[in-house]
Amino acid sequence: MTNTRDIPGIALEARSLVDRIIEYSDLYTYTMRALESLNVKPRILIAFGKASVPMARAAIDYLGDSIEGGVVVIPKWRETPSLPGLEVVKGSHPVPDESSLQAGQAVVEWARAARGKELLVLVSGGGSAMVELPQEGVGLEDIAETNKLLLLSGASIYEINAVRKHLSLVKGGWLAKHAYPGTVYGLYASDVPGDRLDTIASGPTVPDPSTYEDALTVLSRYNLLDRVPADVKRVLEEGASGLRPETPKPGDPVFSKVFNSLVASNMHVLEKLSGYLRRLGYNTLILTSRIDGESREVGRALASISLEAMEKGIPLEAPAAFLVGGETTVSVQGEGGRGGRNQELALSWLLHVEKWMEKPAAQMVLLAMDTDGIDGNSPAAGAVVWPGLARVARDSGLDPWVYLEKHDSYSLLSMIGATIETGPIDSNLNSVIIILIKNKK
Repeated sequence: MTNTRDIPGIALEARSLVDRIIEYSDLYTYTMRALESLNVKPRILIAFGKASVPMARAAIDYLGDSIEGGVVVIPKWRETPSLPGLEVVKGSHPVPDESSLQAGQAVVEWARAARGKELLVLVSGGGSAMVELPQEGVGLEDIAETNKLLLLSGASIYEINAVRKHLSLVKGGWLAKHAYPGTVYGLYASDVPGDRLDTIASGPTVPDPSTYEDALTVLSRYNLLDRVPADVKRVLEEGASGLRPETPKPGDPVFSKVFNSLVASNMHVLEKLSGYLRRLGYNTLILTSRIDGESREVGRALASISLEAMEKGIPLEAPAAFLVGGETTVSVQGEGGRGGRNQELALSWLLHVEKWMEKPAAQMVLLAMDTDGIDGNSPAAGAVVWPGLARVARDSGLDPWVYLEKHDSYSLLSMIGATIETGPIDSNLNSVIIILIKNKK
């Protein structure tokens, strides 16, 4: 419904930032810098997560012939790359399947092969689902069903991973235990607000501060305790009663020769974008890299900030660029439609901006996208929206508020030409949100 000539200049400028976001999310560069700083030559390599390929390629280029072998777990949708000397397997995301189990077995085998040697573990977001080795007594289908329920519940990534860790023998420090007493170097690319290493891909080489009791509390908080498979509930209750070993905790000897570090995060992307936008003449402000909460509520809050800046120059005078990163959530009621957290946030921002503007004008725009190129269950990475766009939908007989209520943001935004469609990206540094404001009202 919207063609290029109908898009205001500020929206075209926002769309041009997509390429910059992809460039500033490149994990080959970040990993290479981290390896140069680390200055070690591990013999065995394990990489998994959505960014496993660029991270592994950096390691191959840096380590050269010193690599004896290892395994790289890639997303199922990705074509198999050429990674000489390394085993390549595929894992499922966002819900684990049989391929994730095979990946988990391969990862553990290589970790055990590294005992007495040095092991490099490259971890990026998505690894929790892509690599799995269930505890005895719980099936892969039980974990998959539990994941689905948690993803739809609105639980935070910290809460979801507290449960995941206690159903697995590869997460929550278990991978480090399998490699003990080998020396382990864990390099992590963060896809979680706050960049806690124990939460990125469920922290496979990191001490786990959460407990079985915490996992049960999460399920109870979201009314899932009696909805998860019976074996899941039984395993967690047995663990809470001391009948199963806990995940390795801080101070455990298995971590005596484990060295973990963060190679890249959402803040790295925001800082690079801020510098680029300043060079374009914008006054910039990074609000946060750890936004969370319901997408529609965050969109509503950002609409208030945008309007205050446009009308009063507070907290930033135009031309202004606000940058936000993190991971919001969508709590689906009923069947839901197609979309994701970024598109729902963008649609909510659009509707609340128009709600308070007397005459919607085109002097502000919001871009929201995921750095992995996949937003929820849609083919889009996110969306670019601006005041007046909702009117385009209404003129065609569509009610944007209905689409927001049904969590069907992609269906509406794609029809009015507002989606960003990059295809999957070999990165996963969380969501990026940019608000541009050209001039005050």
